[in-house]
Formats: sequence, structure tokens, C-alpha cells
Amino acid sequence: MFKSVNKNAQRQKRHRRMRFQIIGTPERPRLNVFRSNKQIYAQIIDDINQVTLAQANSREIEGINGSNTEGASKVGQLVAQRAIEKNVKTVVFDRGGYLYHGRVKALAEAAREAGLEF
Repeated sequence: MFKSVNKNAQRQKRHRRMRFQIIGTPERPRLNVFRSNKQIYAQIIDDINQVTLAQANSREIEGINGSNTEGASKVGQLVAQRAIEKNVKTVVFDRGGYLYHGRVKALAEAAREAGLEF
């Protein structure tokens, strides 16, 4: 018989593999991205102290749809603004096991344009 493919389990496996190399420090925290079918979430995490420094998601911004690239870019701008307010300018990007295109790419590019460096 054929084995059923669970795409989320495969993504989580890729993410775990990546997390051995991507670590957020107080000097350079990790910008993590999670996307669902309807929303997109981003948070900046210091893994050493186990603290979330800034976060943003498409649910808190009125009038945008988190399932398209326009909404993802607004979330990227918002998380970058909140990070800069807390004196975080450089981060390491954690794409969460997703491919770097579409909404994930739009969020990353918007965060770069808003002032984050990665």
C-alpha cells in the first residue's frame, strides 16, 4: 500500500533539522515564521534566554488577509517596527521549514525594507 504523505510532518522535520544550525542569541535573535492557510505569524526569539522579543500576525491588523503576499508583507513591516523599538536591528531568519517563496519571501523582504538586517 501507499504511505500517506503528511506535509506538515515533513515541514516540521525540515524545521527541526534547520534548528540545529539556526540559534537566536541576545545579540542576533531569530525571526521565526509560521504560516497557516488563512494567517501568517512572525516572532523574534532569543533562544538563549527563551524570550520572545517581538511578534506580529495577520489577525491583529484589520483589513488585511493573511493568506496573500500583501498581508504577509504588512506583517513583516509590523514585526520589524516592533523589533526596532526594542533595539533589535540584526536577526537570523528562520523560515520554519517552508520554501522561501510566496508569503514567506514577502514577509522577509518587507522586514528588510523596514530596517531589519539578515
